Amino acid sequence: MKLNVISVQDFGESLEDIIDSAQRLKKGALKGSDPLKGKTLAMIFEKASTRTRVSFEVAMTQLGGHSIFLSPKDIQIGRGETISDTAKVLSRMVDCIVYRAFKHDMMLELANSATVPVISALDDLEHPCQAVADLLTIKEQKGKFKGLKLAYVGDGSNVCNSLMLGSAMVGMDFAAACPKGYEPDANLIKQSMKIAKRKGCSVKVVEDPSDAARKADILYTDTWVSMGVEDETMERERVFKPYQLNSDLLKKAKKDCMVLHCLPAHRGLEITDEVMDGPQSFIFDQSENRLHTEKAILLTLIH
Repeated sequence: MKLNVISVQDFGESLEDIIDSAQRLKKGALKGSDPLKGKTLAMIFEKASTRTRVSFEVAMTQLGGHSIFLSPKDIQIGRGETISDTAKVLSRMVDCIVYRAFKHDMMLELANSATVPVISALDDLEHPCQAVADLLTIKEQKGKFKGLKLAYVGDGSNVCNSLMLGSAMVGMDFAAACPKGYEPDANLIKQSMKIAKRKGCSVKVVEDPSDAARKADILYTDTWVSMGVEDETMERERVFKPYQLNSDLLKKAKKDCMVLHCLPAHRGLEITDEVMDGPQSFIFDQSENRLHTEKAILLTLIH
């Protein structure tokens, strides 16, 4: 039976095992070996990418495999071929498909039609691989998840959705501060709260960023204007202005609070230079960790 990673929930009880595997890979496990020799990864990207594309391509190369990057301009979906037909064709030639999609429905269609594993490289609902890298970064710096509080401030985006689910799954308290109308997905909030209750932690969504940041061990933010909503830029910058991750907000958290941002960052908007470049920022460690978590995920799915 093939495994897909469309949601963080797809990792199930193996999530912490994936994180631990990524940590071992970062320390050099399997260095010099080629566990994915002869394997090919197809990468369909409808949206631009830096970290996701590079991390998957480099991960595949370092594991001894090969990757093929496919934009809609390069393949027939750009000329009307269905994503389902594309999935069926690729499944006969490659060992795994990574898909970066505008719509979650398209992600599901590709995953349901493919006979090889499918990994979400982001859609409008979740960004599961980013959440795994975030959790690896926290585990590296804090050594644990239980008893910690992660506060997310800003847009209840795909990143927020996956981070909320992932935090609950590892037993870490999660608080999101979002303006009214920009909260995380309502169904995923319910699912996260249900998981949190079972794991002995909490998930809450509030409007006041100071409330979320209070006694936080991790402060996290993301861009206010995600790809696909650029026409809302002026309105979003107005609405989100009080949600900036700055030194005043950082003071509300614990003294040893770490700062995270999935990048790309719009400096001076959702985060200040002072915080992003400050001693509590682990943003570029977080970015590097995309490579190591991608390796762990690929090794789990490709056989």
